[in-house]
Amino acid sequence: MPEIKRKPRESFESFMRRFTKAVQESGRLIQAKKIRFQGKEKSRPERRKDALKRVAIRRQKEYLKKIGKLKEETK
Repeated sequence: MPEIKRKPRESFESFMRRFTKAVQESGRLIQAKKIRFQGKEKSRPERRKDALKRVAIRRQKEYLKKIGKLKEETK
């Protein structure tokens, strides 16, 4: 974050304009917007565990469809 100090006899609007320009020039705002919605990358064991959960859920749904306890989805 750029360090900006208010000059003597400087209006607040002028100070805010200088601060906003300094923040934009530093590139910190763009960097924050880029990483805002990115999640942390999962480790290999975590990805494997999640994949196994999905497979188990899929198998359970297929079984329930086969025995008639779950209606088949129509598209």
